[in-house]
Amino acid sequence: MWKRRLIYLAAVALVWTAIGLFFTFQIYFAMIRSDRPIPFAESVAIQFSYAYIWALVTPVVLWLAGRYRLEQEHWRRNLLLHVLFSTACVVLVGCLLYTFNTLYWDKPKGTSGALWLIYRNIILNASENYGIYCLILLARHALDYYRRYTAGERRAAELQAQLAQAQLQALKMQLQPHFLFNTLHSISALVYIDVEAADKMIARLGDFLRLTLENSGTQEVTLQQELEFLKCYLEIERIRFQDRLTTTLHVDAQALDTQVPNLILQPIVENAIRHGIAPRSTPGRIDIQAERKNGTLRIRIKDNGPGLTLNRSLERNFKEGVGLANTRARLEQLYGAAHRFELANDPRGGLIVTLEIPSETPDSFRHQAVI
Repeated sequence: MWKRRLIYLAAVALVWTAIGLFFTFQIYFAMIRSDRPIPFAESVAIQFSYAYIWALVTPVVLWLAGRYRLEQEHWRRNLLLHVLFSTACVVLVGCLLYTFNTLYWDKPKGTSGALWLIYRNIILNASENYGIYCLILLARHALDYYRRYTAGERRAAELQAQLAQAQLQALKMQLQPHFLFNTLHSISALVYIDVEAADKMIARLGDFLRLTLENSGTQEVTLQQELEFLKCYLEIERIRFQDRLTTTLHVDAQALDTQVPNLILQPIVENAIRHGIAPRSTPGRIDIQAERKNGTLRIRIKDNGPGLTLNRSLERNFKEGVGLANTRARLEQLYGAAHRFELANDPRGGLIVTLEIPSETPDSFRHQAVI
């Protein structure tokens, strides 16, 4: 931390040194052929005293600019404060300049002479000092805007990388050998006993692949689009599990146009099927609910599997699995502390995964559909 502060102070000193050099040579060469040329040493003393006085004041002005920002909701109050601060700086710089002059040149005679010189320094340099204060204020705001812009660019790049990772992970999770093997095995078995079901499964597998690639590069989609993709996956799984898997969907009617992260639900449902339904010989059930309340979209995915506490390996798979770890990371990047993603056992049995993200869409009545 102290190294950054030293670099910060060194940068301020370097800038004012460059300004002092510029005005030293300017006044020296401007007066060199006049009737009263200024010696180079005197030019250095005049310009560098003024520059280094402002070098001492600049860190304070920069702090005030950051503390009382003009674009915040209290900008009127902050603007008035900056008028007062700049006036104080004008007086302070005038007093410091007078102090330096009394050391470099002859001291004034009497108190009245000293007060007159202080007043003269303040008034003669007031417009310039007010301008310098405003320039420092503007520079601080410009630097803050640049930092926010670069931070936003980095965050956008991170989100894009997270999205690409999620898309690849979705393909990896679903197109890995066990998924293709189970799907193709189910299709081959159905061909001899239920051609219509086999044909339907092939069609849904094609839809699944198409929708996975169709939204490539899209960070957020509507809940309706996300559910359309999820339905393709669930239909494949229902055909494969037949009577062992039942799914229901309960969604607010107008929540369907709410923006949600692309490919956010499928990994959660896939984990529920893999760990909560597949190991069971008895019928399994997955309930998906989505509602909007107080500016928040809440999605809950329930299953009637063993839950977490009954199976520690299952708990580790859920909490440490790549799919859900990636889901947590994406939600953190997109919403920060404004989201909630947690796993908990249902008192009636099974697991509940709760996902809450901000929503600007107003509340509406609930529309229920069964799939």
